[in-house]
Amino acid sequence: MRTTTSQTIGPYWHLLEDKSWADLTRFGAAGEVITLEGHVYDGEGAPMTDACVEIWQASPAADENFTGFGRAATDSSGRFEFKTLKPGPLPGPGNALQAPHIAVTVLARGLLIHVNTRCYFEGAAENENDPILNLVAPERRGTLLAREVSAGVWRLDIRMQGEGETVFFEI
Repeated sequence: MRTTTSQTIGPYWHLLEDKSWADLTRFGAAGEVITLEGHVYDGEGAPMTDACVEIWQASPAADENFTGFGRAATDSSGRFEFKTLKPGPLPGPGNALQAPHIAVTVLARGLLIHVNTRCYFEGAAENENDPILNLVAPERRGTLLAREVSAGVWRLDIRMQGEGETVFFEI
């Protein structure tokens, strides 16, 4: 089997201009609504003002009211924001229970291939036994944990490289 080539955001960059793509609840999704926000920083610690952040979640299951997929551009301070439903645990490798999480992809300048990471939720009891999170060295797991900064608002900053670099996964 041959692998396919990586694709840039290419002709789909215009979708970033439609802010509704960052609202996964826009079709009337029901559940615990949360905001996921953060910043994308480059290796120097400067905000990346031209990045695209995509999220996808398998929980809750996608349906006509909840797409499970969103896309947002970073603003002039490198900030992104999504409105979505808080995920629950779901089966993972070997049918082990995975902690609630959201898959995150970043497309940005200087990247020939997008990078993939995960957003877990600080304090979730399932984090301790998550089979994927436990593959990450304990001292680096914090780069994958969103922190609740106010009621229903979770923050995950993404550092592309350097000190405090976010853990990225090969998919």
